[in-house]
Amino acid sequence: MSTAARFGIVIALGALIWFLPSPEGVTPRAWHLFAIFVATIVGIMLEPLPMGAVALCGIAAATLTGTLGLSEALSGFSHSVIWLVMTAFFISRGFIKTGLGARIAYSFVMFLGKRTLGLGYSMVATELVLAPAIPSNTARSGAVMYPIVRSIAEAFGSHPGDGSERRMGAFLIQNSFHGNLITSAMFLTAMAANPLAVQFAAEQGVVITWAWWALAAAVPGLVSLLVVPFVLYRLYPPEIRDTPGAPTMARDRLTGMGRMRRDERILLGTFVLLLGLWVFGAQVNIGSTVTALLGLSILLLTGVLTWEDVLNEKGAWNVFIWLSTLIMMGSYLSSLGMVGWFSDSVGALFGDTDWLTAFLAISLIYFYSHYFFAGNTAHISSMYAAFLAVALVVGTPPLLAGLVLAFFSNLFSSMTHYSTGPAPVLFGAGYVKIGDWWRLGAAISVVNIVIWLGIGGVWWKVIGLW
Repeated sequence: MSTAARFGIVIALGALIWFLPSPEGVTPRAWHLFAIFVATIVGIMLEPLPMGAVALCGIAAATLTGTLGLSEALSGFSHSVIWLVMTAFFISRGFIKTGLGARIAYSFVMFLGKRTLGLGYSMVATELVLAPAIPSNTARSGAVMYPIVRSIAEAFGSHPGDGSERRMGAFLIQNSFHGNLITSAMFLTAMAANPLAVQFAAEQGVVITWAWWALAAAVPGLVSLLVVPFVLYRLYPPEIRDTPGAPTMARDRLTGMGRMRRDERILLGTFVLLLGLWVFGAQVNIGSTVTALLGLSILLLTGVLTWEDVLNEKGAWNVFIWLSTLIMMGSYLSSLGMVGWFSDSVGALFGDTDWLTAFLAISLIYFYSHYFFAGNTAHISSMYAAFLAVALVVGTPPLLAGLVLAFFSNLFSSMTHYSTGPAPVLFGAGYVKIGDWWRLGAAISVVNIVIWLGIGGVWWKVIGLW
């Protein structure tokens, strides 16, 4: 399809929604922003221009039409998650530049590198260990796991942009992303917005403790961690599958690298500091984004990274534009009442439907509505309480309703490349095409739903949730 044709589709779709009468209860301003949002998302999918350029066009459309003021349209660029994502990109550059990433990669390969699938399982196992202690899925995925994943891929000659993506890197990126989402759903403290869902539930009389969350998520979560890497391995297989000589190769490479150099030691020390502050920073009032900025500052001050390194990290600056734009639009769609109207409309659909059928429908609508969100927090803030209220009205057991919607508040991020903080970090690496990301995300969403509502439903019956 030509660039002009793709532009035509984007403009025609946006104009069609714009000129349709807004539904009752939706202000024209909210409806017009929705039209611009849909056009922007479709533009990002069809790519008549690079994603950052499409996002800037969306900002221009919102301001030129008077739908948003300039300060409102630019508000997304100050969001803390944006800067955490950006900084994660820069820190990961340090792992590649100094060679520490390769050293870590070879160490992984030496112990677990006989098969690519085994490397995938080592990634999700690491996520499982880190998840209860690091309450930022972006920090965990972007700054901890991503440098290791990329280094492993590059050690096997899999690089973005040169046709070698599918050798190994594309599979490992997808595996790391979905493993991150599963572990985020398994612990109350594994994702920053999880406590927000707990608070909304408490306001409706549903008390969710850390122990109940972990207990309810344990069985479906572990099953997902076992099944999802294998499904990805089958649906999106790496070209390199068996690597029987990899452990010996890795050992030889480590020997050839010699002892750790100054920059590697500084980066390793900074990395340990970041991990400590991401785990315990809340106790000294240091947030995840501030921690990341501190780490980047140390690397710049010591010369491990130069300012030119930061400026040349093009993927980070591209993400900065389009993710900021989508977060801004999602936020204003919520504050202008568009999302609230959607939630109210869903509640009116259920009359005398039995609670199990109604709750299944409510959960699926809540899950798949995440296509319209560029972040977990915005979705939870605007819809969790409303959907929980509907679930309780139709007779769903309270703790079951609160927990399932909370689990889905992480799992629903599997579907798009803008869904949550880790998505733009991993997608921005350039290993996975946008079409593949959406196709695999849709497939894994079904796998997770079947596991969590099927096997999970049986487990929840056993422990007395319903």
